[in-house]
This record gives sequence, structure tokens and C-alpha cells, in this order.
Amino acid sequence: MRPLHIALAVAVAALWGVNFVVIHVGLEHFPPLLFCGLRFLAAALPAVFLVRRPSVKWRWIIGVGLALGVGKFGLLFVGMHAGMPTGLSSLVLQAQAVFTALFAMVALAERPGRVRLAGMAVALAGIAVAAVDEGASGPLLGFALVVIAAAFWGVSNILTRKAAPADALGFTVWISTVPVLPLLLLSLVFEGPAADAEALRSLDWSGVGALLFVAWVSTVLGFGAWSFLLRTYDASAVAPFSLLVPVFGMSSAALLLGESVSPLRWCAAVLLVGGVAVTSLAGRRRPAPADTPLPAPPAERTRPPADASASRTPSTASRPSRHG
Repeated sequence: MRPLHIALAVAVAALWGVNFVVIHVGLEHFPPLLFCGLRFLAAALPAVFLVRRPSVKWRWIIGVGLALGVGKFGLLFVGMHAGMPTGLSSLVLQAQAVFTALFAMVALAERPGRVRLAGMAVALAGIAVAAVDEGASGPLLGFALVVIAAAFWGVSNILTRKAAPADALGFTVWISTVPVLPLLLLSLVFEGPAADAEALRSLDWSGVGALLFVAWVSTVLGFGAWSFLLRTYDASAVAPFSLLVPVFGMSSAALLLGESVSPLRWCAAVLLVGGVAVTSLAGRRRPAPADTPLPAPPAERTRPPADASASRTPSTASRPSRHG
């Protein structure tokens, strides 16, 4: 990667890490479900009128929108509002790589190799250590909600891979329209119209800034830059930079919010980030297709006579190579 693009990848990771601090600020002004719904409303408007709808079926747009918007971000915001520390949220959410690999085994019939299985086990050990640390210092409900949010992120990853959108940024804008109404309705039911009205009535520049940051800067600008990098380079070159997100998330939470990082939490970070790195970067074994041609016996691999091409049948002559 060019140095400028390396700097861009690090900047996006830093942006997404600091975004957890901004979410913390926004949750001081909004109920969590209302904040999440307004976040997607701001991300979708007016961009949805400027970006063409991606050429994928509606069921993928709706499915990813619900899994990512309501499942992942809705539970993340509720979990952080319930007391889950900001820095730890940025770390635990990276367990999505483990959930993605697990769901791919079921939905996509992918067979992970031994190295990837070992990475998943290490990452799960990191989650267990983080749970012990959080159980000793804070409510486990928020921790559990963020873990479930990571699982929904894994679901959205599988659905996105099934959809295979050609325009990743346009896909992001259009799926942002899906969770708006469900989140606002859930907010009215569980948070109450009085709490929503009070949040909107007492809105100040700090709340507006947090809303616009998570909607435009983190979502539209951040994902747009990330999509550019994925179009320019192989995913294996770009994906490792996402492991910097919890580093920036935990450090910015410590610097800006005064969150302490216990030795047990550092241990959880090493295990989780290391396990996610192995899980994300290790190769996976795919089952061979049923029609894959078998290697020819040694006796059939002798060089044909000079005039053999003239007697070769059309089907044999035109048969594609195994790697074609």
C-alpha cells in the first residue's frame, strides 16, 4: 500500500475508535434507541436521493438493514447506556469476526482450518476474561448486550456476502433507510414519547454534533474511505487495520473520559485482538465442488504425439483448465 493510503487506513481506524466516545456523548443527550434511529435517519438523508439503489434484491437490503441497524447498533447503544464502558465496547464488538466465521460454517458451508479454529478459541477466551473483569466492576447486562450486538454484526456480514453488492457505499446508504422506522417505534414503546420529546426539546449543539459525527463522519465518510481502500487493494491488505479500532477506542476513552484500564482488561484485549487477527487473516478450507476434475493417472500424463491435436475431440480441446 502507498504511504498515503496507509495513513488513510489508520485515520479511518482512529475515526471509528473515537466514534465510541462520541456515542457516549450522544447517549447523554438522547435515549439509546432514539439516538440510533436518528443516526440512521441522518446517514440516509439526503444521501439516499443522490446515490443510486444498489443492484441487489430488496430482501438483502432489508435483512442487512435490520441486522446491522436494529440488531448491532441498537443493542450496542442500549448496552452502552446500560453501563458498558466505552473502551470495552470497542473491544468486545470485534468479536464479530468470530461470530462471522461461526455463521459462515453453517450458512456458507465453509470449513475453517486448524489455525482459524485456534484463533476463534483465543478470541473467545478474551471475551471470557473481559466478562470476568466487567462482572467484577460493572453490570453484566450491558456486556451481554454488546456481545449479542457483535453476533448481529456477524449475521449482517453473512447477509452482505450473500448479497455481494457492487457499490458498497451505495449499499450502506440504502440499508441506512431500513432501521429508521423500527428504531423510532421501539423508542416510543420502550423509552416513551415523553423521554423522546424531552430529548428533542432540550437538544443543544453538543448533541447535534454527536449525532452528525456518528451519522456523516463515522458512517458515510469513514465507510466511503474504507470502500475506496477495498476497491484499490486486496482485502487481506486492508482488513488488518480494523484491529486498530479497539486500540484507538480504549485509548481515547481513557484520555477523554477518564476510563481506567485494569490489567485483566489489558489481558482480555491481547487475547481478543490476537484471536481476531488469526481468525480474520488465516485461510479457510472450502469443500471441493462435485464436478472438480480429478488429476489424471501418471500413465495418461505422457506427452501426446505431434499429430494428436488433429484427432482431439472438440469437447476435450475446449475443456477449461482446473485453474481457468
